[in-house]
Amino acid sequence: MTGPLRSPESEAIMLRDHPWRGVRSRAAALAACALTAALVATGATPAYAAADTQPPTTPGPITVAAVDTTSVELTWAASTDNVGVVRYPVSAQFEDNGRTWSTDTNSIRITDLQPSRTYTFFVRALDAAGNSSPSTGPLRFTMSPGDDQPPGAPGQPVAYNVAATQVSLRWPHSVENVVLDRYQVFRVDAGGALTFVRDVSQYPPVNSTQISGLTPNTTYTFVVQARDEVGHLSPLSAPVTVTTLPPPPSCEVRSVVRQWSDGFVAHLAVQNTGTTAINGWTMTWRFYAGQQVQGIWGAKVIDRLNNSYLRVGNTARNAVIPPGGTVSLGLVASGTQLPEEITLNGGLCVVADE
Repeated sequence: MTGPLRSPESEAIMLRDHPWRGVRSRAAALAACALTAALVATGATPAYAAADTQPPTTPGPITVAAVDTTSVELTWAASTDNVGVVRYPVSAQFEDNGRTWSTDTNSIRITDLQPSRTYTFFVRALDAAGNSSPSTGPLRFTMSPGDDQPPGAPGQPVAYNVAATQVSLRWPHSVENVVLDRYQVFRVDAGGALTFVRDVSQYPPVNSTQISGLTPNTTYTFVVQARDEVGHLSPLSAPVTVTTLPPPPSCEVRSVVRQWSDGFVAHLAVQNTGTTAINGWTMTWRFYAGQQVQGIWGAKVIDRLNNSYLRVGNTARNAVIPPGGTVSLGLVASGTQLPEEITLNGGLCVVADE
């Protein structure tokens, strides 16, 4: 038996009022949720994201929207992408330390920062496929209230390891209220003019440096100035004046050696072949760490250099070697390493023809 015909309007009303309608809708919704959960659990991405190889555009320049002593709010022009930007990683760097945050909008409020510190901020954009834009920035920003106090003057430098063409300097550290960035070393020229010599970075903190390329037998004056992270300069340190050594002399050496199984006696004659008298001298030569000096004359032992060289110095009677003059000394020692690579005041002596 055929039932009565129903209009589309009455069919819609029956479907709306059917007792299974809500059950079927809930079942469909639960199935959709289960599918979504499965995709998330397996790390699956939509097909359009997997096929997306185009990175987003670079975010716009970073600007500071608000700041207090420990937090800052940053904003930037949004990136564009052929599919869509999903988040913005934001990084901040202070000295050698870095931190990263993330936001899905084109602004972020960063907390737990330190007053008066200068941070460098970067922002990049990521899409759903993991494509990354180039970073925008850097934005270098000093937190409130800002460092408005210059460092104190460094202590007076001290010169050491003075040689003919170089000198080392060290000084007591400057006192700084926030972060010290670097020291600047200057040469004080005639008339008081300053010539920049070297930067000494404070990452990590260092309060010494070596200055090379100097002229032998010349007097120099140096001062040091501190600079903090925001560019404030300290007063100059007290000056240090130092005279470099004369150039190494030219020399010639003759040796007579008598050797046995585990020792030797060596007689050395070292001649000053230069045109300037030598007043006070040291000599070095090869000498193994296990060797022992059993006797020496015409010189006195000073120390061992790197356990590879023996260094000796003049006595009161032979400190001066005139041009063309010769100093004689001798050594009795254990071991098999004979005196070689002999230097006189830093100058390598030529082995004389016999």
